Amino acid sequence: MRLHRRLLDTLNLSVIDRMPPAEFRREIGEIVRELLADEAAPLNLSERTRLVDDILDELLGLGPLEPLLKDATVADILVNTHRHVFVERDGRLEPAPVRFKDDRHLLRIIDKIVSGAGRRIDEAQPMVDARLADGSRVNAIIPPLAVDGPLLSIRKFAPVRIDMDRLVALGTLPSSCATLLAALVRCRRNVVISGGAGSGKTTLLNAMSAFIDPRQRIVTIEDAAELQLQQVHVARLETRPPNIEGRGEVTQRDLLRNALRMRPDRIIVGEVRGGEAFDMLQAMNTGHEGSMTTVHANSCRDALFRIEQMLGMAGLDLPERTMRGQIASALHVVVQLERMSDGRRRLVSLSEVTGLEGEVVTMHEIFRFHRRAVAADGTIEGECLPTGLRPTFMAEIEARGIGLPPDLFDPGHSVRPLG
Repeated sequence: MRLHRRLLDTLNLSVIDRMPPAEFRREIGEIVRELLADEAAPLNLSERTRLVDDILDELLGLGPLEPLLKDATVADILVNTHRHVFVERDGRLEPAPVRFKDDRHLLRIIDKIVSGAGRRIDEAQPMVDARLADGSRVNAIIPPLAVDGPLLSIRKFAPVRIDMDRLVALGTLPSSCATLLAALVRCRRNVVISGGAGSGKTTLLNAMSAFIDPRQRIVTIEDAAELQLQQVHVARLETRPPNIEGRGEVTQRDLLRNALRMRPDRIIVGEVRGGEAFDMLQAMNTGHEGSMTTVHANSCRDALFRIEQMLGMAGLDLPERTMRGQIASALHVVVQLERMSDGRRRLVSLSEVTGLEGEVVTMHEIFRFHRRAVAADGTIEGECLPTGLRPTFMAEIEARGIGLPPDLFDPGHSVRPLG
C-alpha cells in the first residue's frame, strides 16, 4: 500500500492519457524499481511484474476486475460489496481470487465505469445501467439501496459470435431444431425467444439472425446494444436514460415508432419489457415479417401472458380479446430456453401460435425437452424431441422452396448435422 501511494505521488498523472501504453509501462517499471530499491523490498522478478500489472490495472483499467475481464472463460462477474467477488464459468458460480481493499475502493471503480459511460451514480441516483467499451453490460447499485455496501454485476460481451453450429455442439439445441429455426427465419416467421435471466436468449437471437437475407434492411432496438448481426444493412438503435434533470429520455417505444420511418424489412428488439410490445406487434402485423424479440418468461404460454400484460402497459384501453387477437395474428413461433441446474442452457420447448379460439390464444408444441436422468456430477441428461405435430407454417416454408427433412417432425426423428 505504501509503495502504491509513493508511486502515485511520483507519477505525473496529467500526462498518462497522452503517453503510449508501452512507454507508460516502461516508466512504471522504472519507477517501481527505484522505489523498491529505496524501500529495500526483497521482490523477485515475478513479484515485481505482478506489482506493475496491479498498478497499471488500477490506473488505466478497472483494478481487481481487469484479470477477470481478460479471462475468456468468465461469463459474468458479480461483486457483493468489497468482500466477495464471484464469477460464472461454464454455467456455474464460483468465488474469484480477487478482492477490493474496501468499499471506497469498489465505489471508485464503479464511478470510473459509470462516468466512462456518460452516466452518474450517487445517493440521489443510486442505481445505474451502463456498458463497457467492449460491449459488456454493467449494473451497479450503491447505498442506501444496497444495504451492506456497493453491488456490481457485469455480463461480459462475448468477442466471438456463437453461431447455430456452435449451439448444437454445446448441446443447447439439437440440429433438428436448428434446421427448423433457420427455415423459420428464411421464410420470415415472427419469433419470440423466451426464458429466464442468463438462459441464452440473446445468444440464440444472434445465431438466428445469421439466416436473414443480407439484402434486407434490419433495424435493431436495444436498451444496451449487444446484438452482433453480421449483415451490412443493419441500423442499430439504443435507448437513452433521462439526464440529471429527468429530461432527454428516449425509450424503446420512441425508437420503435421511429424505426417504422426507416423503411425496415425486419425489426429486432433485444427484449420487450413494457408498452413497446404493442408497437412491436403492430410492426409485425403491418408488413415487417420476420421480426424477432425476446421476453423474460418461464414457458411458451407464460411468454404470451407476459406480452398481454405489456400491451396493458401501452396506455391503451384495449379489450382482452382484442389484445389476444393482436398476439395471435402477429406471432408465429415461441421458443423457450432454460438455464438448468447443471448450468447448461437448453431449448426446452418450441411452440407454434396457431390462432385464437374464443378468448384463448392457441398453441401447438412442436419440440419438447425430455429429462431422462441426473448424472452423478449433477449433469442433466435428456434431449429435445419432436412431439409428432406437424406445424401449419410448413405450407409457407414449402411454398418458399425451403427443403426440410420429411421426417423432421416424427417422434423418432434422428438428429442430423446442420447442412
